Amino acid sequence: MLNDIKYELQYILSGKSEVKHGNTIQTIAGYLGRSQETGRLASKEKYFKRKETLELINWINSNNFWYNTIDFNLFVSEGAEQKVYLKDDSFVLKLNDSIYYESWLDYFHNLLLNNYFFPDTAYELIGFYLNSDSLYAVVKQRFVKLDQLTDLREVKSFLGNNGFENIRNNDYYNSSLGIILEDLHDENVITQKGVLYFIDTVFYIKPEIFWK
Repeated sequence: MLNDIKYELQYILSGKSEVKHGNTIQTIAGYLGRSQETGRLASKEKYFKRKETLELINWINSNNFWYNTIDFNLFVSEGAEQKVYLKDDSFVLKLNDSIYYESWLDYFHNLLLNNYFFPDTAYELIGFYLNSDSLYAVVKQRFVKLDQLTDLREVKSFLGNNGFENIRNNDYYNSSLGIILEDLHDENVITQKGVLYFIDTVFYIKPEIFWK
């Protein structure tokens, strides 16, 4: 069963299988054109991510995929990794500069993994925004309003039942899949009507395990 899930995830990250809102993300990941092994080696180069960003900007320009209609008056919140704005009553826009990731490809893999594990809060990549020298991915996500505080014990139990072991604080690891899931504090997991909604996820893969 776990091998079936791993194969399915490998296919999704490779662009060979579908996932909710995955087409555009997979297309861009494919354009960046690197295998996981190449990415690990290249990430040691000092200026690799800057070069990758320039390649990504070339793709955005060629495909007219800029998003410049953000209403900055509808600001909601800001963290180290992203800025959040209301889009309408049902959705928010999140601007993420991939600061938590060694490469943009790792960030796109995070989006795909989130959309597989948590389709109720799937990210839809709708464009990119350039502010001075900073490039941001613009993703649309369902707006979930909490109606009770999240009990982190329930988060731990839910993830444990799905193969993710709590390794420290609010970080988890699935040793069979080689997937790390971090930063699941009570602002990143919202509770509405007794249901947990994972609205901000930080996924990483361990290539030597995930791709095995």
